[in-house]
Amino acid sequence: MSDGRQVRFVTPLPGLPRHTDYVLRGLEASGTLFSLESPDDEVSLLLAAPWAFFPDYAPVLSDEDVDLLGLHGAEDALLFVVLTPGESAAASTANLLAPVVLNQRDGSALQVLLTGTDHPVRAPLAA
Repeated sequence: MSDGRQVRFVTPLPGLPRHTDYVLRGLEASGTLFSLESPDDEVSLLLAAPWAFFPDYAPVLSDEDVDLLGLHGAEDALLFVVLTPGESAAASTANLLAPVVLNQRDGSALQVLLTGTDHPVRAPLAA
């Protein structure tokens, strides 16, 4: 995925109402870190595959979110968490409350807000 994959959010990311089209790029060979970039380079987010830092993280999507993304099964979905880099890896955090879900069949994406959970917005990255 290092060349980039076109992604279109079905609803804009919170705080970024003008941006729905992005390119997802892998940042290293292990498939852990990704950059989500707007085509005009105004916006870039750092994403991670959550299993690398939170192996037990298994959010449950609402039926509405599944329908919005057109998911037919779990195999259609790729899951990411938004990272907030700190001055060191130990000071970096991940948003576990609002993961980004990508329908890998058609490139549609959504940042979902998990309900009924105590997942933190700023979870320290596990070593």
